[in-house]
This record gives sequence, structure tokens and C-alpha cells, in this order.
Amino acid sequence: MKIILKGATAEITEKKSRFIATVQSVRSQEEADDFILRTRKTFWDARHNCSAMILGQRGEISRCSDDGEPSGTAGRPMLSVLAGEELTDVCAVVTRYFGGVLLGTGGLVRAYSDAVKKAVAACLTGTRTEGIRLRIRTSYNDAGKIRYILEQRQLPLTDVSYTDMVETETLVELGALDSLKKAVTEKTGAKADFPLEDRITFALTDQGPVLL
Repeated sequence: MKIILKGATAEITEKKSRFIATVQSVRSQEEADDFILRTRKTFWDARHNCSAMILGQRGEISRCSDDGEPSGTAGRPMLSVLAGEELTDVCAVVTRYFGGVLLGTGGLVRAYSDAVKKAVAACLTGTRTEGIRLRIRTSYNDAGKIRYILEQRQLPLTDVSYTDMVETETLVELGALDSLKKAVTEKTGAKADFPLEDRITFALTDQGPVLL
């Protein structure tokens, strides 16, 4: 599932009512509750601060609140957007400033859904991935080969250090580790070694991996 790496806020207007959606990463029910409380304090003069959250490794925990809106018109549609984006460890709050015009059930569902969609689209998201921080040690003559292998496999170059040898660090998914090590061994004539293989969790994004 995907997670939020950088939250965002977005606003839409529907028949003079303002809907302000704020989306943020949370790691627990307590963090989510604190985020909702802080948002309520920020928008203390709003009529409604509706919320939805999904938590857990597989998104197994979900909660939502209509906060005074007609039942099923706010929290549930917000939750459906988060689930449809396959997000977890996420909380969304939509603040509504009533504009004096009733929207009806359908209008409320669309407005709350659209506000969350717009905020999620503005967030930086990534797919949580189990992997390895791998350090590859080679001679200076073979360092260019390592860079080429990483570029071909679209793996990040996260660190390079130079002493009597060159140590290149990258992040690789668990399933791709053996293949990478085999390629490095073949290209360097078995002269490379791997002084660090650290199990980590990182996020895959359109801009590359991000260490969590």
C-alpha cells in the first residue's frame, strides 16, 4: 500500500460553502486523533471538521466521522477516497465553512470526496517497500562499472566514499538483491565485496526511493 511522505492541503468551493481538506501521514490512532484535534483548533470557527483515517500495514484499521453532517455524507466518502488510492497510515480532515446554501446528500458526498481527492493529488506519496541498504566496495577501476549497473537498474546512488577503495551505497528491494549482487560480481570479476547489507524499509516514489 501507499503512504503519505509529504502531506498537503487543498480547497474547493461548492455553492458558497468552502471545503478545506488537509491530509497527513500518521503512525497510530493517537497521532491521528492529535492531528484531528489540531486541525479543529486551527479552524475553530468552522461548522464541521469531518475526518477519515486508515491505519495498519495492510490498511486493516479504518475510522471516520461526519461531525454533524448527515450520516454517510462526509466521513464515509472521504474514507472511500483514501481506500481507493490504496493509502494507509493516513488521516484526512475536511473543514467546511457553510455558505448558506444546502447541498443535499449527493452534493455533500461529491464535495467531501472531491476535496480529499484534490488534497491527495497534491501530496507526495510512495509505496512502502522492504529492502536492503547495500554497500558495494570495489577498486577505483571498477567504480564506473558499479555506477553503470545501478543506472541500468534504476537504483539510487545514496552515498559514495573514497579511501584506498571506492564504497558505493544503494537501496534495493529484497527480491532484486541476489540479481544485483550477481551482476556486480560478474562485472568486476569477483573482485567486489559487500561490507554492508542492512535491512530497511523505504518508499518507492516517482522521484526515486525515500528512506523512511
